Amino acid sequence: MTELQIEIIGLTAACLTTGSFLPQVYKIWKYKSSDGVSLSMYFFMLTGVILWFTYGMLIRSISVMLANLIAAILQIIIIYYKLKLK
Repeated sequence: MTELQIEIIGLTAACLTTGSFLPQVYKIWKYKSSDGVSLSMYFFMLTGVILWFTYGMLIRSISVMLANLIAAILQIIIIYYKLKLK
């Protein structure tokens, strides 16, 4: 397998796993309610994706960096609404 093919697999995985946060963001935004959302879980996840992003920079992997940058943005949105809608 070429490096490009491996990176395409990584980017595809990144899109799918990062996209999994979109329904939660949409639901909170649509209903203006964050009931049932665990604030501590999203703080732990945010810390994890920041570390994954750092790891991606160190190994120079665009798929790791991109996925975790977008995941961090989505998690910050969820945390923001969780704190705002308390």
